[in-house]
Amino acid sequence: MIADQAEQLRGLVEQHRAAEAAAQPVLAVHEQVPSPAPRAGAQTLAVTSGKGGVGKSTVSVNLAVELARLGRRVVLLDADLGTANADVLCNVMPSVTLAHVVAGRREIEDAIVPAPGGFGLIAGASGLAQMAALSGYERDRLLQQFRRLEASYDVLLIDTGAGVGPNVLGFLVAAERVLVVTTPDPTAITDAYAVIKTAHRQRPDLDVRLLVNMVQDQDDARQVYTRVANVCEKFLGLHITYAGFLPIDAQVRASVRMRLPFVLGERTSPAAIGMNALAHRLDKHAAEPSQRGGGLLRRMTTWLSR
Repeated sequence: MIADQAEQLRGLVEQHRAAEAAAQPVLAVHEQVPSPAPRAGAQTLAVTSGKGGVGKSTVSVNLAVELARLGRRVVLLDADLGTANADVLCNVMPSVTLAHVVAGRREIEDAIVPAPGGFGLIAGASGLAQMAALSGYERDRLLQQFRRLEASYDVLLIDTGAGVGPNVLGFLVAAERVLVVTTPDPTAITDAYAVIKTAHRQRPDLDVRLLVNMVQDQDDARQVYTRVANVCEKFLGLHITYAGFLPIDAQVRASVRMRLPFVLGERTSPAAIGMNALAHRLDKHAAEPSQRGGGLLRRMTTWLSR
């Protein structure tokens, strides 16, 4: 059965690649997007959530595919410490993870594996928890590894863990932009605000985008965004940006079972259309010069040196 599923996966990916050149854009409003001017380093986007089970990793994987479709060189770092599963969602079996890099046994390039859709994936592992207690040598070596990533890619996506643990906050503070994923569930909304509030305390100029996942329609998503945005404005003095929504879509669940990014399936499904719009929106912002400067390396240095 596993072999049959793998064969189905390869078949779908090949069909997608064969049709890609002739395919028309899903959203007519989006024309061909010109490549941004060359920059000194990759734009960094951390994808996070206040609680698990809201589709954060699924969003990260499919967003990586869509950004790669726009011609960006994308690498996805699975930094979800306890439940790293981006490799499962992509049906890849990496022999090297970020834990090996942290331990100094392998180089960062050794951990990058090609994933369906044309992006690079660095699988995570529980060994990442050791980052909180690095020696000076280990810290300097890891920073050098991140410097190489910044120089080699256009976009670095970081799939963080859920919640407000120190490692999660470290990546949020280091990233240029943070995409917070929530659902209409009241507990998910409450926890999404909690992670925004905690990260904002660490970095007042945090650039936060809110994505509402598994929602009925645009109106419901806007209501969720408005609730969170109003609380952020009132109690934090922080403006957060509406990143869009992904509707409930049976194709998403089916693709997860097949271990295939859902955007490689039917391009006109509701969730695929939503993800296409999200990628264009985030790519538009990523093409803008950073207003804060310094890149991931400087902010990661500050965090690791605490």
